[in-house]
Amino acid sequence: MTYVYPVVSRRAGGVSIGVNLNPNNACNWRCIYCQVPDLKRGGPPPIDLTRLKRELDRMLDDIVAGDFLVRRVPKPHRQLIDIAISGNGEPTSAAEFPQAVELAVDALARRNLLPSVKLRLITNGSLVDRRAVRAGIASIGKAGGEVWFKVDAADSSVVARINGTRLKMDSVERRLRECCELCPTWVQTCLFELDGQLPAAGEVDALAAFFARSRANICGVFLYGLARPSAQIEASRLKPAPLAWMEAVAERLRAQGLTVEVRP
Repeated sequence: MTYVYPVVSRRAGGVSIGVNLNPNNACNWRCIYCQVPDLKRGGPPPIDLTRLKRELDRMLDDIVAGDFLVRRVPKPHRQLIDIAISGNGEPTSAAEFPQAVELAVDALARRNLLPSVKLRLITNGSLVDRRAVRAGIASIGKAGGEVWFKVDAADSSVVARINGTRLKMDSVERRLRECCELCPTWVQTCLFELDGQLPAAGEVDALAAFFARSRANICGVFLYGLARPSAQIEASRLKPAPLAWMEAVAERLRAQGLTVEVRP
């Protein structure tokens, strides 16, 4: 398949059907922990929506009406959790993003799977300013879905180091707020050691302050770690953060009234 793939998702807690709108491994960011090989800068090619619909229907039928779960999935995870629009780059960079959302909503609705099976968008949030992107996010919200919005750091210099992009944090806050107005939104933050060092105290302080300002808008925060090796040149410099340290960060955020899940 070109666009559709199944995965047992540790973050979702079961089987997730991925929709990859960046089959050319191109993204507008370059995160140093990214697991995509041969990652390059740019956007996706035109999306064949007819093929996407065919692949999505085939995968859903195999899971819902077929024996895919028994054949391919360990027993504790034999449940379909979501359709995740994500893939090998920033999915909202596809011109066909809103149409892809509508295809996914329709595929779930025709099988009476809404809202028990969620539609999720995993995004870096950088393109929320686009009208078509906001339309797609609003459709996800109307279908009872949610957005997972990446914020790995709250200092522009750290964002440049980790995500390979230059952002003003006030713009990130604005886009996050706009996203939350359209659809329930979680923030996801990747924590890890770089060159043998955990994020500095000042970096954690900045993140905590960012989350405190966003608390009224977001559903909560996912703190996650390095489950798989990076495919980028920085891979040898990265190491998973200790679980105890991640839990300490989570407790600090919970003390601010935030809902926090730790997924190392």
